Amino acid sequence: MDTLFKTYGRLLADTDLSFTRYLYDKINWNNRLIVIKGAKGVGKTTMLLQHIKRTFTDPQKALYVSLDHIWFANHTLIELAEYHYTHGGTHLFLDEVHKYKGWEQEIKNIYDSYPRLHVVVTGSSMLKLEESMAADLSRRHRSYAMEGLSFREYLQVEQVADLSVLSLETILKNHFMEASKITSKVKVLHHFEKYLESGYYPFYREEGDGFFDRLQQVINAVVTTEIPAVSRIEYDSVYKVKQLLAVLAEMKPYTLNISSLCSTLQSSRNNVLKLLDLMDKAALVRRLYATDGGMNMLTKPEKILFYNTNLMYCLTPQVDAGTMRETYLASQLGVNHKLCMPNKGDLVVDGKWLFEVGGKGKDFSQIKNIEESFVVSDNMEIGHGNKIPLWLFGLLY
Repeated sequence: MDTLFKTYGRLLADTDLSFTRYLYDKINWNNRLIVIKGAKGVGKTTMLLQHIKRTFTDPQKALYVSLDHIWFANHTLIELAEYHYTHGGTHLFLDEVHKYKGWEQEIKNIYDSYPRLHVVVTGSSMLKLEESMAADLSRRHRSYAMEGLSFREYLQVEQVADLSVLSLETILKNHFMEASKITSKVKVLHHFEKYLESGYYPFYREEGDGFFDRLQQVINAVVTTEIPAVSRIEYDSVYKVKQLLAVLAEMKPYTLNISSLCSTLQSSRNNVLKLLDLMDKAALVRRLYATDGGMNMLTKPEKILFYNTNLMYCLTPQVDAGTMRETYLASQLGVNHKLCMPNKGDLVVDGKWLFEVGGKGKDFSQIKNIEESFVVSDNMEIGHGNKIPLWLFGLLY
């Protein structure tokens, strides 16, 4: 037990409070059981330690542990909870919970047996957590999902600008004034290019030139460890996930040809759709469906985008500009809005706003005479009318 407290103390002492992720203030930390989901590397661990450091005058009332610690090779979560509770502890913060076999049942037992103990659990695998939340914990926990850095947060981390979150309605109605205020003080396009390449995952700060090596390790862990753990797929299917990522990295974001994918991967239609479903849940890709279609694992999506632009730059040496623009817009809008693939244009948001995405010279020819339609343009600081600069959508969270 001493080794867990020593690790906790060391991590707490090294925790920086200068920047806090967007999700921090959205969490009701008073709930007895909190589940925080998110892709590996988006900052969940740091947020837990920041909360402890900010909140507890006596940090021994809390305990942070990662459940992949070797201590759990011959000890249980119940043992940990019993010791902490009987020694005056009030809060347990459990990281990497998906790596502990049978965690769902033990968390339930802790919740029922220690009514004064608050528990926060996080997992780097959204796959395992999504699978488990449908069971006994579903009525007991409050769940949150953490995304990677928005462009707004990136500017704050880089100490370039401390900007407020803008609603989508504000951007659509007042983008000219909002962009004018910001660009009068900040050369946003220079920073925007860097963000697109390597600014989504907070660990870019510590990795420097090794960022893509680290991101490749994250991708590999999801593909080779987390997806098989959830889906019980064979090694051959793991290899096909890697193949699929490679194929998607070379594609432009046009209507998905599922038959071509099946032929390339030498796999059945249902298996390819299942793999795409798993990759979507793992925050590797994002599926877009037709506005009038249903959505389930075996429904063919109309378009596949990578989950964020950093993944694109990591997986292909030549990033297609059109794909990059759509990927970025979807990554920012998808946090709080529902996205679909329209008959005309590139994205329809919440069933009412239509977006056509392109470069600085993009016009309205493809979406003319359609109400609530907008052109979103790259390489442009300030827009006009219904033409909005692409970077501005990075202020949505």
